Amino acid sequence: MLIEAAKDVLGQGGPDASLEAVARKAGVGIGTLYRNFPDRESLFHAVFSRELELLAEQAERIQSTNDPVGALRGWLHDNVAIVETKRGMLGALSVVLSEETKKSFAEKSGRISTALNVLLTRAAEAGQMREGVTADDVLQTMYALCYAREPGPDWRPQVLKLLDIFIDGLAR
Repeated sequence: MLIEAAKDVLGQGGPDASLEAVARKAGVGIGTLYRNFPDRESLFHAVFSRELELLAEQAERIQSTNDPVGALRGWLHDNVAIVETKRGMLGALSVVLSEETKKSFAEKSGRISTALNVLLTRAAEAGQMREGVTADDVLQTMYALCYAREPGPDWRPQVLKLLDIFIDGLAR
């Protein structure tokens, strides 16, 4: 409950967002928030870690789909929502990460890359997607499209439109 509320509030307000607003949104007192997350950075890291875990689980679920183009499109659209949240938290996420946090993020990122590579390889072998495309190619393109645009009310629809064009170019 706290992490979901933090995702919403911190994603919109960034590093300066009120932790009191997070507690209110979660329906708890500020003391409860601080008992679970002693500082703003630990809350930001918990939100980002949860989002990465959900992306990794989803990537692992879709790797054996019969509709790889649709599955990749849906996964990338979900990823854009996480980038949108992360953009709002960049100041806090840029603090020095502990070795344990770096290891956790790297493990989840590795799971994502592995699952996407399986999906892309299977799709290429079935003639549904272009051959030779890797998870790195897809992720770099997605992040480039996300960060090429300034945040604003039209940011997400514009990024999703460009991602759809990219995915359509991968499909056969």
